[in-house]
Formats: sequence, C-alpha cells, structure tokens
Amino acid sequence: MFIALAAVVGALGFGLISFFKGGEFDIKYSNEAMRWRVLLQAIALGIFFLILWFGR
Repeated sequence: MFIALAAVVGALGFGLISFFKGGEFDIKYSNEAMRWRVLLQAIALGIFFLILWFGR
C-alpha cells in the first residue's frame, strides 16, 4: 500500500514540476503525467479495498 501511495505522490510531483516548468516540456509531458497519476490512484484504491475486504 505504501509503495502505491509513494508512486501516486511521485506522479503528482512530476506533474507539478512539469506544470511549473511550463513551455514545451509541459506540453509534452503534462497529459502523460496525469494519465499515470490516475492509473496509479486506481491501483492504490484497488489495493486499499482489497486490504479492507480481506482484513475482516
């Protein structure tokens, strides 16, 4: 779970750096960073729900 959360934070950080850097770098990587963040959030939520389900 902690690895999944760290991956989400890393993707979010990369997206923020891309946003603040701006220019061509932002145009090239901002959408890709958002897609990765959404995917990693979905994986983290899936892991969280599995932990809740099997932790009963």
